[in-house]
Amino acid sequence: MTKLSTWATVPDNSDFSIYNIPFGICILDDYYYACSRIGDHVIILNHLIEESVFDSFDLPLSTLTEPFLNSFIGLGKSVTVPFREKIQEWLCNADYQDAWESDIFVPIDDVEMMLPVFTRDYTDFYSSIEHATNVGKMFRDPANALLPNWRHLPVGYHGRASSIVVSGVDLHRPSGQTKANDASSPTYGPSKRVDFELEMACIIGKENQLGSPITIDNAGEHIFGLALFNDWSARDIQKWEYVPLGPFLGKSFGSSLSPWIVTIEALEAFKVQGPLQEPAVLPYLKSTGDNNYDIDLSVVIQPKGGTEAVVCQSNFKYMYWNLQQQIAHHTVNGCNLQIGDILASGTISGKSEDSYGSMLELSWAGSKQVALQDGETRVFIQDNDTVIMRGHAANKEIRVGFGEVKTQILPAHE
Repeated sequence: MTKLSTWATVPDNSDFSIYNIPFGICILDDYYYACSRIGDHVIILNHLIEESVFDSFDLPLSTLTEPFLNSFIGLGKSVTVPFREKIQEWLCNADYQDAWESDIFVPIDDVEMMLPVFTRDYTDFYSSIEHATNVGKMFRDPANALLPNWRHLPVGYHGRASSIVVSGVDLHRPSGQTKANDASSPTYGPSKRVDFELEMACIIGKENQLGSPITIDNAGEHIFGLALFNDWSARDIQKWEYVPLGPFLGKSFGSSLSPWIVTIEALEAFKVQGPLQEPAVLPYLKSTGDNNYDIDLSVVIQPKGGTEAVVCQSNFKYMYWNLQQQIAHHTVNGCNLQIGDILASGTISGKSEDSYGSMLELSWAGSKQVALQDGETRVFIQDNDTVIMRGHAANKEIRVGFGEVKTQILPAHE
C-alpha cells in the first residue's frame, strides 16, 4: 500500500486515519449532509465539491444533502471509489491545507450523526462456528451441537429493518411472553435476559434484479462497506417463541448500527484466509483466496454512573461463512438485494471464553457471573447499562477503524 501523509490533524491511533475515509450522514444547522471523517473532524462533502479539484466528478449536490447515503452509493463504485481516493489525495496535497479552517471541516462534537442508509431489508446470519457450537451445546446435544445443515450453507433469517437505530439511540427493555422451565404456562412481562450480539453489518451497494442470482465471483462488487452492528436479543422471549419459525419479538425490538460505513476498499490490506470449511461446500459457495477480514472487536459494559468494563475481545476473521458466500447464498434463489440492505454477520465469537460475542455465551446461559469493574457482575444486561462495541484493523503502517456503536438499555415501558 502507498504510504500517505496528510496535513489534516489526526490524533495518534485514531480510527479515522487518512487510510480510512469512511462515509456517513450528519445533521448540521438542521440540514442533512453526506460526510466523511478525518481524525476528530467531519468532512462536509457538498462543501468539499466547491473545490475545483473535484470538478471532474460532476456529482449532483442533491445526492450529498439527502437524509441517507443511498443515492450516493447508487452512483456505483466507478464514482464512489475514485471519489474517496481523490479525497485522500486532496488531504495529502499541501496546496490545500488552508482549507482546514474552512466550513469543509467541522468538529465531530458539533454534528449529530444519523443512520447512514435507508434499509428496506435486513438479514441476520449465523456464521460463526464457535457461536453456533456454543449455543448448540447449551440447548441441544453437546456431542452434536451443530444442526445437520450448518456446515453446508450460511444460515440466516429475515430481520426487522424498521427498528434499526443509530449509535446513541437508547432502547427500552422489551416485554413479551416467557416460560420458565418449571412452569406449565407462559407469563407476560419485561424480559429478564436482554443480551447483546457482537456483529458486523455488510452494506449492500449494488442491486441485482429479481430472479438473477449473484455469483460467488461477483459478490464483492455488491459490497459497499462494513459497519459495527449490535443485534440485541431478549433470550427468554426468543427461547419461548422461536419454535417452529425462528426469531420474532425477541429480536425485533431493536438493533444498533454505527454511523460510519468503512468502505470495503479501505479494508483491502486486512484480508486474510478464512477457516477451513469441511465438508467441501457446493460449487455455488466455493470461495477462493483471502475473503475474511482481520478486524479486532471489543464489547464494553458500562453501568449507569460506573466504569467501562471490557467483557469481550473478538475478531471478524473468525467467521466460518464469509461475506461473498452470504451474498451468493442469499440470492441463489433469485432474491433481489437493494442498495442500503444490511446483511449482519451473526454473533462473532472466537475459541477462547473472553472472545465470546454475547452474554448468553459469556455467562453460559446465566450459569456464571461476568465480572465488571468496581465489584459489579452481570449475567445479562440490566436496566440503564450501556453497551459499547468498538472495532479497528491495524498493522505496522496503518489503522482503519469503525468508531463505536453505543446503546443504553432503558427500563421497560409501563
